[in-house]
Amino acid sequence: MFADIGKLILRFNIGVLMLFHGVYKVIHGIGGVEGLIGSMGLPSFVAYGVYLGEILAPLMIILGFRVKVAAILVVFTMIVAMFAVSGGDIFTLNQSGGWNFELQGLYLFGALSIFFLDSGRFALDIKKGK
Repeated sequence: MFADIGKLILRFNIGVLMLFHGVYKVIHGIGGVEGLIGSMGLPSFVAYGVYLGEILAPLMIILGFRVKVAAILVVFTMIVAMFAVSGGDIFTLNQSGGWNFELQGLYLFGALSIFFLDSGRFALDIKKGK
C-alpha cells in the first residue's frame, strides 16, 4: 500500500507541475516553441506536439490512465525541449554549479520512473479494471 501511495505522489508531482507549463502555453501561445522548433530545421506545426506532452500526458499521469504512454510522451517532450534550447550541448552547468537542465531533468527522469513503476493501485487504468 505504501508503494502505491508513493507512486500516486510521484504521478501528482510530475503531472501537476508539468501541467502548469502546458496551461501557460494555452494562455500565452506557443510562439516561442515554434521558433525553437524552426531553429532545429523542423516544420513549425511540430510545436503543437507540446500540447500532448504538457497538457494531455500530464492529465493522463494524474488520473493514472495509460501512464506508460503518457510518461513516454513527457520524456520525449523533455528531450526535444532540452535539445531545442541547448543546441545539442546539454551537459553544461549554470552559474551555481548545477546542471542547466535540472528542471527538465527532473521531469524527464520522473516520467521515466513512472514508466517503469506503472501507475499503482490508485489509478483509472482500464487494463486493471479500475
